[in-house]
Amino acid sequence: MWLTRLTREGLVRRVGRGLYEVADADWSAHHSLAEVAKRVPNGVVCLLSALQFHELTTQLPFEVWLAVDPKARVPRGLTVAIRLLRFSGVALSEGVEEHGIDGVAVHITSPARTVVDCFRYRNKVGLDVALEALRDCYRLRLATRDELWECAGRLRAANVMRPYLESLL
Repeated sequence: MWLTRLTREGLVRRVGRGLYEVADADWSAHHSLAEVAKRVPNGVVCLLSALQFHELTTQLPFEVWLAVDPKARVPRGLTVAIRLLRFSGVALSEGVEEHGIDGVAVHITSPARTVVDCFRYRNKVGLDVALEALRDCYRLRLATRDELWECAGRLRAANVMRPYLESLL
């Protein structure tokens, strides 16, 4: 009853079913990631959305790229467009960091893991995006060659990334 009253008075805005936010708050540029994390708490922000968060790309994805368990239910009623990827086991938990965005704990892949995922899913994101992410990650010193190599080995992308990592010498 009081949420309805606050919404009517314009103090609170209903974002989705069971999700409200303060109407005149100053949200960060990554507010959509926080909104998705509230609706899908076991999801991990990955690929293009993680690249944008870590400032490793010039791409501006119009949807949030989210990794979930293969048996997880598909979230419904989201106001933000998402691209769902199914990861399992090590692929879902390896190289995941927790960041606070607008007061919400958001799970996002680390810079090294994000670059490796771009090479793993180069058919979805494009090889040019993966190469740009690798160059920017190395140039900004967000990950060393060794960290990239170790992450690629654990995620079985070492053979794909070997020639590109060797070119960073």
